[in-house]
Amino acid sequence: QVQLVESGGGLVQAGGSLRLSCAVSGRTFSSYSMGWFRQAPGKEREFVAGLSWIGGNTHYVDSVKGRFTISRDNDKNTLYLQMNSLKPEDTAVYYCAASLIRNTVVVVANRQYDYWGQGTQVTVSS
Repeated sequence: QVQLVESGGGLVQAGGSLRLSCAVSGRTFSSYSMGWFRQAPGKEREFVAGLSWIGGNTHYVDSVKGRFTISRDNDKNTLYLQMNSLKPEDTAVYYCAASLIRNTVVVVANRQYDYWGQGTQVTVSS
């Protein structure tokens, strides 16, 4: 059974930074393409950032480009999302997800992810 556990969320003022972590257990972490999603109240879950299985390719939603950075540490079985210059509109529950799709392209569709964490709340005050 694969488990994903997010941490690092919290309350931060606009302009501040947070780093989210996602610890993966139960299967070789390097087997997965990885992604971060978020869901704000009353909105659908949206793709935020993704990292391809191989090649280190990344992709970000336009609203976070230049502010967020996704990375992975295969030795620690952990996925990260460094979030800088946070804005109130970044407020949401953030989820990490793992996909068994293995190629050099970043997986962006919710339905193509196989495993999900429970989410961590990020609140950005103005």
